Amino acid sequence: MSSFNIEGGVEDEPVSPTGRLFLQAEVDSVINCAVGMKHPIDLESAKAALKDSIMMQHPRFCSLYVKDKHGREHWRKLDEIDLDKHIIEKNMTKDSDHSSSDDDDEETINEYLADLSVSSPLKTDKPLWEIHALKAQKCFILRIHHSLGDGISLMSLFFSCCRQVGHPDELPNIPSASTSVRKRGVFKKMLRFVLMVLLSLVYVLKFVVKTLWVKDEKTVIRGGSGVELWPRKLATAKFKLEDMKLVKKVVHNATINDVLIAVVSSGLTRYLDLQSSKKTKDGLQITGLAMVNIREQPGLQVLFDNT
Repeated sequence: MSSFNIEGGVEDEPVSPTGRLFLQAEVDSVINCAVGMKHPIDLESAKAALKDSIMMQHPRFCSLYVKDKHGREHWRKLDEIDLDKHIIEKNMTKDSDHSSSDDDDEETINEYLADLSVSSPLKTDKPLWEIHALKAQKCFILRIHHSLGDGISLMSLFFSCCRQVGHPDELPNIPSASTSVRKRGVFKKMLRFVLMVLLSLVYVLKFVVKTLWVKDEKTVIRGGSGVELWPRKLATAKFKLEDMKLVKKVVHNATINDVLIAVVSSGLTRYLDLQSSKKTKDGLQITGLAMVNIREQPGLQVLFDNT
């Protein structure tokens, strides 16, 4: 059900169920993305480019999050966006006695991101996004509430604001994964459908049983009451894509994601061994949650044409 905005004379748009989940106080999920620049930051040029970008035409980036008298949540479109409220300049300079290096800048950015993730929720008196400009580190930090979109759609929107270096009028060229469509007979289609239903039931049942009765063992990385307010530490690690592709080729039927998960699992195991007094058990269960959008995504050109 929609509500009516008396001031603007336009209808408010209801927040989707997923958006309402991300807006809950217990979740309040904000995406923090650091973008390093090659050249020094010119804020006025950045504001001018942003003002004319496709991002400013997207309804989610131009709408306030509001509740009506019944507590129903809606997006209320604004006629104009004040970029000065959204672009925040930060001068985080190092000690003049010490020369700044890339490692120092990376550490400063990590500390700033860790602090933002705990103590700085997005204000609801403006659309739920911000851009922090760390001029000394030549870095932009994009802060976007997860209710505005998932990672894939937001990255597509971000890339649609960019242009190729050699061709300023053309969108970035991102190759899409080619999918081969195989023809299947009626029997194979029915078998595939039955398997899909059975496996879905098994996974749902497994999820319910695990939620109600199975618990992870206590470890140093397990959260607790008030975990969202605990101090954070952010660290970065660099891996060469060529090395990951090499491992992927050696392991049968593997993907880059498989290699990345294996690296993360190995890192967690080593961290638990270092931080725990007892040796980590084989087969230790650590449960995580990752929401994945499996809908087909439009290309950059389609997104650009439809906005």
